[in-house]
Amino acid sequence: MSADTKLQAFLQMLEGGQDGPLLRYSIGLEYLHADRAAEAVPHLRACLDQDPGYSAAYKSLAEAQDRLGETEASRATLESGVATAGDKGDMQAKKEMEVFLRRLDKGKPLRG
Repeated sequence: MSADTKLQAFLQMLEGGQDGPLLRYSIGLEYLHADRAAEAVPHLRACLDQDPGYSAAYKSLAEAQDRLGETEASRATLESGVATAGDKGDMQAKKEMEVFLRRLDKGKPLRG
């Protein structure tokens, strides 16, 4: 299944009344992978509104914000994500977001 086909299937699910953090995260991630960061942001935010403990969504939201040049928003998202992941014991996500924070401190993009 192509990325565009997956995205369309996820959007149809949402339009059909299904909603939840996993679906919103999946839509956001597909938009992010398609270099459509501005469209990813609202879905990743919706994921976190529905489940503030969804560690992976913080990382993806921060990456989308960084791609949009929203460095301070990206930093705030990562700081919240590090705290949340630490509270949940999700050490891998915590470490990945700490690496992203160090990249921001050096003025580098999160990916690249």
